[in-house]
Parts: sequence; C-alpha cells; structure tokens
Amino acid sequence: MDHFPVSMLLLVLLFCCTKTIAQAPAQAPAPAGPTNITKILEKAGQFTMFIRLLSITQVGDQINTQLNNSNQGLTVFVPTDNSFSSLKSGVLNSLSDQQKVALVQFHVLPTFLSMSQFQTASNPLRTQAGNNDNGQFPLNVTTSGNQVNVSTGVDDATVANTIYTDNQLAVYQVDKVLLPLSIFGSPAPVPAPSALAKKKSPAADAPVSGSDDAPADASGTIGLDMHGMLMVVPLVAGVIATRWW
Repeated sequence: MDHFPVSMLLLVLLFCCTKTIAQAPAQAPAPAGPTNITKILEKAGQFTMFIRLLSITQVGDQINTQLNNSNQGLTVFVPTDNSFSSLKSGVLNSLSDQQKVALVQFHVLPTFLSMSQFQTASNPLRTQAGNNDNGQFPLNVTTSGNQVNVSTGVDDATVANTIYTDNQLAVYQVDKVLLPLSIFGSPAPVPAPSALAKKKSPAADAPVSGSDDAPADASGTIGLDMHGMLMVVPLVAGVIATRWW
C-alpha cells in the first residue's frame, strides 16, 4: 500500500507529459520557393530543348527575375521536343546569338493571359522580342471554342494544354516552334522593272538632229574641206603673183 501513491504519481506524470507532447503545434510547411520557369518545365517533362535555349540565352533568368521582383505577369508558349525535331536540320545552329535570344523572347508575352482572355486579346500580341509590326515580330491569336491558335506569319501553332498557371505566370504547351517573321520569313522579292523601262522605244535611242550627239559623216566632212581648199589655193596664188610682178 505504501507504493501505491508513488505509482499513481508516476502514472499521472506520464499521462501529463504524453498529453503535452500530443498537443504541441505541428511544424508549419516550408514557404514555397521563388517561381522558376526552368523547374516548372523540368517537372512537366518533354521540354528539354526549350530549357536549353532558356539557359544559353539567359532568358530563363530574366523571366525568373521579373516574376519574383515585380507584379507584372507573363505568358510563355513552350514547344515540345518533338516540335523542335520537326524543324529543318541545323536551323537552330545557323542562328546568331542575337537571333536565338529573339526566338526565345518571341515565345514570351509581357502580360498574363488566361485561356479565356485569349478570346478578347487584341492582335497582334506584343512579345518580349519587341516590334510587333508586320515584317518584324507579329503574333496573332484566334480562338474557336476552347481552342487557341497562334500565327506568326511563318507557321501556325495550337495551344495543346496548360502546363502551369498561378495568376501571375501562365505556361502553355504549343505543338510547333513559333518562328518569327523577321528571322524565318522569306525576303521580299525585288520588284520587276516596268515594261517601259525594260523595252526602250527605238526613237528614244535615235540622235536628235542638230544635237552634239549626232554622228558626223566623216567622208562628207573631208570632201567639203578638200573642195574648199582647191577653191582657195588658186586665188591665194594669183594674189601673190600679182603683187610679185
């Protein structure tokens, strides 16, 4: 009976400790890291080529910096690896560093657009590549129901699905690489000369009578000179002979 109070005390202490531990607040989840376009695409898969372009052009770093240091939204169209495989062999390697930057920036809109907002977007859309005038970097979208089509003036692509969206960044998969007109467009043909300039009138080449350009008749000129000399020589000789005598 002497040990009963001690045992009871130990049980009470053990119960209190267990209850305290059980009621301790759970650890809060770690805050989400900064938005990273590369990690988003790596998680989605099948975008290795575009990730590589984001890296070598440093456009990926620019996107991440913009997203995490401002409230400005962005929209990114991302072609799959299969889309790059369908390009003509060696076309990417033939581009200069500046053209590669422009190509990647052409896939980035400096505003956030949800799928529904494409229906009311004004064409041409402005991209981070710059001038959206015809012949430079125009990008136009059309919608049909829930389908969004993108046209560059060189090729046409379709938005296949939404990869990521958080109301600041929207990333959409497209089934083709968006080729800007200023880099991949055919050069404007040289205008053909007019028929009038190409075929001159024979009268246009004929010399104008009395002009300095009229060809002289060499034989006629010499004949006149010799005849004049034959007329003048006897007269001069007669005058000299008269004075001499």
